[in-house]
Amino acid sequence: MTIDAQQQAEIDAQRAETFTTRRATVPALEEVLYQAIPLLDHGFVRVVDYMGDDSAVVQAARVSYGRGTRKVSDDRGLINYLMRHRHTTPFEMCEIKFHVKLPIFVARQWIRHRTASVNEYSARYSILDNEFYIPAPEQLAAQSSVNRQGRGDVLAGDEAKRVFELLKRDAEQAYDSYEEMLNLNSDGTVRDPAQQGLARELARMNLTLNFYTQWYWKTDLYNFMHFLALRADSHSQYEIRVYADAMLDMLKRWVPLTHAAFMDYRVGSTAVSAKGMAVVKRLLSGEKVEQKDSGLSAREWRELMDSLGRA
Repeated sequence: MTIDAQQQAEIDAQRAETFTTRRATVPALEEVLYQAIPLLDHGFVRVVDYMGDDSAVVQAARVSYGRGTRKVSDDRGLINYLMRHRHTTPFEMCEIKFHVKLPIFVARQWIRHRTASVNEYSARYSILDNEFYIPAPEQLAAQSSVNRQGRGDVLAGDEAKRVFELLKRDAEQAYDSYEEMLNLNSDGTVRDPAQQGLARELARMNLTLNFYTQWYWKTDLYNFMHFLALRADSHSQYEIRVYADAMLDMLKRWVPLTHAAFMDYRVGSTAVSAKGMAVVKRLLSGEKVEQKDSGLSAREWRELMDSLGRA
């Protein structure tokens, strides 16, 4: 991760400030507030603001005037109920804002989660840094033969070395051309004062998708959990999953009761269709059931058997 001295000084200054407030604060999240968590080779994620906590979810559900005198076990039971029955609105009452530095191709996946407010670094206004993502050797994998959007066996030997060199060479060449079109030297000085240089909004189109961008991403707790359910999943692409995994830890710091319910009723649960439930009932009655007479497709059958530990 690359954070220059000025950026680090800004982070340190933010972390040194404290405020007195009547609003709910969460000590565990305050510990890492503004702190940049390094990810991939140049990326990071950090919490820059939040609103609400587990009690805010409970208050919204009960429409109460304050925390009240109920026990934590009561709050836990209500949050579990809300999560179990998909009552989403109380979770929407909490919000969190992140500062994220990520490769452009990861950002293009991320932006598909449309229920968030996003403000991205502008390459029309500013010049992108010469930072691009190169996968670690264990992530250089071939196309999967069974999954059209997944990876297969890890490349090795000369093949892996060649792919690594191609990725690095193309990114370096693209940035050299980017600087040339902007009429800039590598240190940011002007190459030829007599030339104006191409407009930044045009020069940027030559950069490859592994260059880094940054944005502020704000979302409510419910939609944050939806993002994590999809992107912290083992089937998600590695490069976005590492961000989701780090943010999953921040969810636990922020709203531990909600996190526990999320892990139990969303991450660790299985959705079963009406036909699938009929199969489960037949199996429980002692009947031998095969895929061909189950009413399920081969894929549905395989997924159900995997969830039941009968693969």
